[in-house]
Amino acid sequence: MENRIFFDQLGRSCAIPEKPKRIISLVPSQTELLAYFGLEDEVIGITKFCIYPEDWFKKKTRIGGTKNLTIQKILELKPDLIIGNKEENTIEDIEVLEKHFPVWLSDVNSFDDALEMINCLGEIVQKQQIAQELISKIQANFNQIQTPKKKQKVLYLVWDAPLIAVGRNTYINSILEKIGFENFITEDRYPMIENNLVTQPDIIFLSTEPYPFKAVHLGDFQKKYPHSKIILVDGEMFSWYGSRMSEAPAYLLSLVTKLSSNHID
Repeated sequence: MENRIFFDQLGRSCAIPEKPKRIISLVPSQTELLAYFGLEDEVIGITKFCIYPEDWFKKKTRIGGTKNLTIQKILELKPDLIIGNKEENTIEDIEVLEKHFPVWLSDVNSFDDALEMINCLGEIVQKQQIAQELISKIQANFNQIQTPKKKQKVLYLVWDAPLIAVGRNTYINSILEKIGFENFITEDRYPMIENNLVTQPDIIFLSTEPYPFKAVHLGDFQKKYPHSKIILVDGEMFSWYGSRMSEAPAYLLSLVTKLSSNHID
């Protein structure tokens, strides 16, 4: 079977079989997308963090974590396509794997990047129609969100001890902007911040992932930042790019509505 040449989101050329039959996914949100595409038989390996869909997590071969892949197991599986991500996977693992197999990498730093990723993978696995329908659904669902008239500044935290926040040039930042908030952080990517902010944001979002913030943390943060609203948010709805993006707007709309009415459960 002839190969087709695709460029990934880093601009790297990849020679990929016309119809990949042995795919390994190195990213949870992209694994979920491949399941949405109906690639039950084609996907043969996933990471230990690829918990959706649940039946895949139970029966697919697991090839380590996103940042500590079990290279030998991947070699034994003999994939004809590996799908990874610049941020989620390490350059060392990718450099080893691409010596043996085609590796396509996503680089998702915005809402539009995510839609581009869906479109590209749809073409690669010959699921263009499903990909286009998904993109249209995502756009329509996000268009239903009425953004607040007044932009509030949000500090979105993804780690504790040390405190790490979401900065600009990230997918989560673009979601915050899309639903009408302004990022309190002005630096790019994921800066470490002081535990005693002089200026307090209007709102602090404690994300359930990657650090598992829970309801028990709300009181501690409220004491430190009495002038901010402290809210526990579903990290998957803010950070999983792919098919989850079609579900996220309902959750985000509910969150925006509660904040606009000053009512948070």
